[in-house]
Amino acid sequence: MKKRTSILAILFIQCIALSVHAQTSADNSGTQHLYLDVHKLEPGSVTFSDVEAAHQKDLATEAKYGVQFLKFWVDEKEGLVYCLSSASDSADIKQTHAEAHGLIPDHIYEVTDGTADQMLSGKKLFLDIHYLGAGNVTATAVAGAHEKDLATQSKYGVHFINYWVDEAEGVVICLSQADEAEDVIKTHTEAHGLIPTEVLEVQEGM
Repeated sequence: MKKRTSILAILFIQCIALSVHAQTSADNSGTQHLYLDVHKLEPGSVTFSDVEAAHQKDLATEAKYGVQFLKFWVDEKEGLVYCLSSASDSADIKQTHAEAHGLIPDHIYEVTDGTADQMLSGKKLFLDIHYLGAGNVTATAVAGAHEKDLATQSKYGVHFINYWVDEAEGVVICLSQADEAEDVIKTHTEAHGLIPTEVLEVQEGM
């Protein structure tokens, strides 16, 4: 009888342990991260309305994979699409895109962001990208550089809206408004000297 009781006690303890482990795994899998995924299409091969239609399909599919698409930006001239979303894993974003419309992103950055400002009217919208190299940038350093941008932007008629940092890959992406791309470059140059690798004129959707 004692042996049977001991076995039952052990089984009971094991069941509790498995339950706790399963609950912990569920909690971990539910942690949301912020991502920017990039679709590199042929220059001139995509329109904003095309991407808007694909985005609606993403929105209709996202709940199945625990993804929330937030915004997207399109550079029609260069055939580039950037999508901002939250998900527990980048694989969920790929699955959503694949099922929704079949357009798999060429790259997905896991990012942190700054404090967003409101968009103004009457200016062009730009994404500028800094490729600084893996391990060469921190979110804290970018926050400091962004403050310098804000202190300088009015001189060149630029309005910085937000930025995103992938520390692991050393990539920084800034969203701003200006009359011309050169004004964004001038602001970065004077503020901290970190000149973007590319500046894209984009349209925003959400």
